[in-house]
Amino acid sequence: MGTPDSTTSSSPVNTVTSPRCGRDHTDAAALAAALAPDGILLRPAPAEGTARETLDTAAAEAGLAEHKLPAMVVEHWQSVSAGPFTATAVPVVDGLGAPQVSWVVEVGGRRILHCGDTLFHGHWWRIAQRLGPFDAAFLPVNGAVCTFPHLHRASPFPVDLDPAQAAAAAHLLGARIAVPIHYDTLHAVGVYEQIDDPSGAFTTACDELGVVSRVLDPGGTLDLPAGQGDAGNDRTAVDQHSRTFPAP
Repeated sequence: MGTPDSTTSSSPVNTVTSPRCGRDHTDAAALAAALAPDGILLRPAPAEGTARETLDTAAAEAGLAEHKLPAMVVEHWQSVSAGPFTATAVPVVDGLGAPQVSWVVEVGGRRILHCGDTLFHGHWWRIAQRLGPFDAAFLPVNGAVCTFPHLHRASPFPVDLDPAQAAAAAHLLGARIAVPIHYDTLHAVGVYEQIDDPSGAFTTACDELGVVSRVLDPGGTLDLPAGQGDAGNDRTAVDQHSRTFPAP
């Protein structure tokens, strides 16, 4: 989905997840409004380094501190359950070097993967083997090239997936439905430039790979049949009673 209409929830929730602590993914004011009084934020570890090295996450971290949001740092392959939901943090690669995770969320026999704004990486196969199959995968598609002043000598390469890479990732994951996210919200010439027509290019790339795609409007919903998430994977290598997967 593209530009959101609102980041607040219509009713309080007990748990929210953040893939990375940048302002575009971790809006502390919105999280504070959405969380129930006993709610918790599941998040990756804070970035470490000098003020310049952590500049892209500093504002979000300051917002979390200002709102005093209760948070739990979740490591790769760690699962946390809240009510009927189970969220598992899986490894990804951040285009600016910040700590980042993707989230596998399961409830009622349905399983989705939310990929934040990851780059293409080599974890797709292990994620699919350990936690698939996925009823839906939500993948960034804007292929943004960034020229930030604090990152001297800008990279000419995107800091997140472009449409073709996102479609390939959905194919490797074996996702039943692939949904484009992280596009059309930001575009500033010379600073943060996304490619043209990210969602259209994504659906074309998915069609070429035989991947079913759905483009959602802001605030749109995706209906998933119950029970599809467990089909074809008995997950015998995973201890369902453990919060953490064994190290490879």
